[in-house]
Amino acid sequence: MQLGMVGLGRMGAGMTERLTQGGHDVKTYDPNVDSTAGSLAELVQQVESPRHVWLMIPAGEITENAFRELLALLEPGDAIIDGGNSNFRDSQRRAREAGERNLFFLDAGVSGGIWGLREGFAIMVGGDGEPVGRLGPIFESLAPEGGYGHVGPSGAGHFVKMVHNGIEYGLMQAYAEGFDLMQASEFDLDLHAVAELWRHGSVVRSWLLDLLARALEEDPSLEGIRGYVEDSGEGRWTVEQAIEHAVPLHVITAALYARFASREDESFAAKVNAALRNQFGGHAVRSTD
Repeated sequence: MQLGMVGLGRMGAGMTERLTQGGHDVKTYDPNVDSTAGSLAELVQQVESPRHVWLMIPAGEITENAFRELLALLEPGDAIIDGGNSNFRDSQRRAREAGERNLFFLDAGVSGGIWGLREGFAIMVGGDGEPVGRLGPIFESLAPEGGYGHVGPSGAGHFVKMVHNGIEYGLMQAYAEGFDLMQASEFDLDLHAVAELWRHGSVVRSWLLDLLARALEEDPSLEGIRGYVEDSGEGRWTVEQAIEHAVPLHVITAALYARFASREDESFAAKVNAALRNQFGGHAVRSTD
């Protein structure tokens, strides 16, 4: 099957290679790397009708600009697939706007990271059933067995991926706290050995634990890594939806806040606490000197 792929970053490049290995004809466009097209317009010309153009680029302005350009370039019956981490509300709007031009828009949440080329990508698709059916061979080539699903109407794919990433925040934070406690304990524990032990038969074994064991093998003390953790938006959106629907997300919310805390060189809140203890109880404070 033929597909136009926009974006050849860590995910897009792996997806393109996996599709090519699966026998698909993938035309590509990325202004920052060598690709088969020099522009979106040229990419559209290279793909046969009905065209399927997959956006694997950063969410926000970059995706919006590419979407708007494609609206003017594509023809009725063609489909745009957004595989980035867009907000599901944006995806619902884009589907409506595409529909007004008799185009299809699918939101595809993609998980797998840099390991997707080898292991396969989990794909959560939202949108109209007709283009989803047409793209079945593409989804099946990208995903491992059982790793692809049409989860609902427009927006559902990116909503499910948003919740997926929120859960990921919580799982990562639980491992981080547990290993932090073991590192601080009175025992001289080999944390890599513990991670390896837990990978075999333990109820907390997981792919994330596999990756942690790998990281600890490469750098047992993690001295080469600064404890600064970004968030790409999905965790915030998950918490915002929890507030909107009055659903308590204790773990995911705490994990998001932990990421915020990781970016502070020194917490002003902690300074306030120290100052208050000094004021009401005369407790000593530590000088910045």
